[in-house]
Amino acid sequence: MSSVEGSAEVGRGAVYDRGYRPYEGPRGRRGAATLALYKASMRRALGLRRAWRQKVAPFVLLAVVTIPAIVNVGIGYVTRDRFDGFEIITYREYVGVSSALLLFVALVAPDVMCPDRRQKVLPLMFARPLLGTDYVVAKVGSIATILFAFSYLPQVVLFIGNMLVSDAALDYFTSHLDVLWKVPLSIVVLAVYYATIGCGLSALTDRRIVAGASIIGLFLLTSIAAGVIVDQSDGPVGGGGYGGLLNVLAMPLHLRDVIFLGHVDPGSQLGGVAGGGWLALACYLLVLSGGASVLWWRYRWVER
Repeated sequence: MSSVEGSAEVGRGAVYDRGYRPYEGPRGRRGAATLALYKASMRRALGLRRAWRQKVAPFVLLAVVTIPAIVNVGIGYVTRDRFDGFEIITYREYVGVSSALLLFVALVAPDVMCPDRRQKVLPLMFARPLLGTDYVVAKVGSIATILFAFSYLPQVVLFIGNMLVSDAALDYFTSHLDVLWKVPLSIVVLAVYYATIGCGLSALTDRRIVAGASIIGLFLLTSIAAGVIVDQSDGPVGGGGYGGLLNVLAMPLHLRDVIFLGHVDPGSQLGGVAGGGWLALACYLLVLSGGASVLWWRYRWVER
């Protein structure tokens, strides 16, 4: 190539027509912004579009909580000719049976709530038509939805599996129709409760490890304290006592028993307490209101 041709190549440039275009799509309001934040929070909680390490915890949880259903169906299939209606776990017991749910809330709620405040992106979020209430609904709703899905899917596996290994699938289905509403209602009670507590404690700090330790500490300390008080008190017949009302972790489980049995389980920490179901409901609403109040207080303004 000659020097003339070389200089011509060097002087030749490219012009790119890259300008800004106005957005011409649909303009959403508060509902669209809340829905977008809800979806983004669910993706973050499940580790979607993130490193593979972020996907381990949620899907390991799903596997762990599904194991009892698979084992129950497997044993029912093997022993179907020897025992009629054999089961190692009932639908009532399966609601909130795994402590993996507690670990999941302690890991996910801080990861969904704390980075927004730590990275100071709240002013950017609230620059959109998004209020503090919308923000809280999106965050709590995302965690509650995942908890509901991870608690309900094993129940579906258990129900379908038991129906298929039974002598008459149609008879099993018709005789267990009450399960179709008792299980979802119980799981909603549990999921909303745990999600509100997890988000409420996470809103008090911008450090995930502190929030996670606070969530686990609240559940475990109240459980231990309630157990000690109930064991040392001369409660009514049934082994329970009013000290069981201190157990924050077990409060939705008492309501689960009310939904399934019509009363509190006699073997629980509230067993034998007069009006135990109503007391459990009152404490449940009190704790739920406390978590909601903390979230409202923290997100009244963009920053505090």
